[in-house]
Amino acid sequence: MTFRAEIDIMPLKALLDPQGKAVGNSMANIGLSDISNVRIGKHITLEIKATSKEDASEQVEAACKQMLANPVMESFVFEIFNQA
Repeated sequence: MTFRAEIDIMPLKALLDPQGKAVGNSMANIGLSDISNVRIGKHITLEIKATSKEDASEQVEAACKQMLANPVMESFVFEIFNQA
């Protein structure tokens, strides 16, 4: 079976997010001063061939831990969907 994974990788809350801070500071310049605490991360979509949703989940977890996310600086969450 083929599954699709939607992965969100974000900087750890305890760490400074300079890109998010720059965007957040610029919001007032375009009339959006009520927006604050902007955090910028990555969204990754991928397909997995696996025998079950659990197997697909294990593969995505391994990919995130070994390559896609830096555990020292980032956290990740993901969802697995059946591919039609």
